[in-house]
Amino acid sequence: MQIARLPLPFVKMSGAGNDFILIDHRKPVVAREALPEFARLVCRRRFSVGADGLILIENSDQADFKWLFFNGDGSEAEMCGNGARCAARFAYMHGIAPARMRFVTLAGIIEASVADVNVSIRMTAPQKVRLDGTLRLDSETIELHSMDTGVPHVVIFVDDLKLVDVGALGSRIRHHPDFMPAGTNVNFVQRLADGTLKMRTYERGVEGETLACGTGATATALVAALVGRASSPVEIITSGGDRLVILFDLATDKTVHNVFLKGPAHVIYKGELKAEALIENS
Repeated sequence: MQIARLPLPFVKMSGAGNDFILIDHRKPVVAREALPEFARLVCRRRFSVGADGLILIENSDQADFKWLFFNGDGSEAEMCGNGARCAARFAYMHGIAPARMRFVTLAGIIEASVADVNVSIRMTAPQKVRLDGTLRLDSETIELHSMDTGVPHVVIFVDDLKLVDVGALGSRIRHHPDFMPAGTNVNFVQRLADGTLKMRTYERGVEGETLACGTGATATALVAALVGRASSPVEIITSGGDRLVILFDLATDKTVHNVFLKGPAHVIYKGELKAEALIENS
């Protein structure tokens, strides 16, 4: 059974190393109930387009547009910082929204501003902030911090990122009972001599390390500020080598306001999905 009307135009974009498939879905071509499976199939690397996630742009009566965001495994996510920046540039390029825009996500309405390849978005206020926590993993106790920046994140400061087995340790924390049933993303962070933060992220839904994570970079910057290791603006170097900048206001009562995430959103290529992109190898 064909789950989409094909061929289907799409744009492949990268937000600091997070890559996404973007589709203008204002006139729906994939049934809502088929979208998780469609996302999983097209996000497969080597067998289809391949991406960390799928973004569909739809009409909204609340803002310039709304998006549907799916992780590479087909699960729907509330928010994705780098994906949001790509969505904003896509919408601007296609005349869907002006350079300063608002769009609807499951995490709330996001404000964005596009200036050529650079895009800034106003993030939702952090929730469920937990500082200086611990987590028991077998015989080991790990010191960590956590917060929700649209999706849940754990932040762990380390001395040397190169020594961290992000895949193995990230997976164990992501699936730990303390964070179930939703699970969590996991960010490992090293503070460089000049105050810049370098991070590596295990992403829930991708189920592996990604080259960048916008909500993770935001959580990392805010945690670093709250524990006295950074101040706004915070510059973060992603695994892919790009730099993201997080700006915010930190009040004397340790509440955080006016959080912005800035960075590049690049168009990689445009194409058409054919039926063979949805073939599942047995």
